[in-house]
Amino acid sequence: MSFTYAVIGSGRQGAAAAYDFIKFGNAKKVLLVDSNGKNAKSVAERINRLTDSELCSYIIADVNDESLLISILSEVDSFVSAVPYKFNYGLTKAAIEAGSSMTDLGGNTSIVKEQLKLDEQAKDKDISIVPDCGMDPGLNISLITYMLELFDKVEEIKSYGAGLPQNPVPPWNYELFFNLNGLTNEYYGKAILIKDGKVTEIPCFDGFEELILPEPIGKLEAVVTAGGLSTLPWSLEGKVKTLTNKTLRYPGHWAQFKSFAQLGLFDETPIEINGCKIAPRDFYHTLIGPKISPRSEKDFGIIRIDAAGIKNGKPHKAQIELIDYYDKETGFTSMQKLTGWHASIIAILAAEGKIVRGAVPVHKAVPGLEIINEFRKRGIAIDVQG
Repeated sequence: MSFTYAVIGSGRQGAAAAYDFIKFGNAKKVLLVDSNGKNAKSVAERINRLTDSELCSYIIADVNDESLLISILSEVDSFVSAVPYKFNYGLTKAAIEAGSSMTDLGGNTSIVKEQLKLDEQAKDKDISIVPDCGMDPGLNISLITYMLELFDKVEEIKSYGAGLPQNPVPPWNYELFFNLNGLTNEYYGKAILIKDGKVTEIPCFDGFEELILPEPIGKLEAVVTAGGLSTLPWSLEGKVKTLTNKTLRYPGHWAQFKSFAQLGLFDETPIEINGCKIAPRDFYHTLIGPKISPRSEKDFGIIRIDAAGIKNGKPHKAQIELIDYYDKETGFTSMQKLTGWHASIIAILAAEGKIVRGAVPVHKAVPGLEIINEFRKRGIAIDVQG
């Protein structure tokens, strides 16, 4: 049986998802839906070249045009939302109205909670809605889900993740391979973690530590960042003593960006300067954006999950590690693959009827081992020790 898929938004991650639908999703058609027809056309042509097919086409549509989206999605078995998170609740309602399964790249836990409230409506339509897919949150949560199966009782889980340039350039030693506002959100406010068995808010930039990764990566620095665990902490409250999520960067990055946060540059409330009102975040993005735009596509992605607990009545430790690099053959960055493919994999499984129906979080939608096996099928190694 073949399926019709769609990707809403033809940016970097959306392109990777479209490619994956054709390569691994038994697709009869893949629609790229975007208001920017020029970009969508270019991406569709690229995907067809890479897959040696004519299965990918594009439709010009505004994500705010609900009636048009419902009309498009009514012919779609499953789709990925690869647009900013503020549109995902509306797209969820459109998916339910159209009877199409949906995954998205998330980015805001409050919106995800609202999406999950539509569980019964999604069940009634026999579809799956799985928010907050991607790399982090998303794939890291799937790996944590599998980690839980390696123990009789897990006491501590530590999640680390990063997408970084292979050849960092001073003074920033960082290049942005996804949405700039999404990056700032990760660094802003507080993270939801588990401490002493209870859901706890921890300020971003707390918990500084250094990790030594396999060469040629070497030493990286880690701190707590927001949003990387989605709704998982509430599900694991009382079941584990500690659950943390930290982002990895090259040395010096956190000192720089913590200073920006302390200056108030991440705030979204406009302030008045010489009679002009401007949001500090908009000013900051205007300045920092060009400084950290990718100079090269050559990146790497890493996810490491460390856990400790009890197995067979004895103390036990385990580690899951994934390190992936830019793919010269397809031109996809590691960030594109790890983010876009996690969403497309779950969307494919939804089309095939192999996952839970309703609006469900990542950790309840698909067993972690199934996600690991799907990534291995796509040539991405995931090392499990313990």
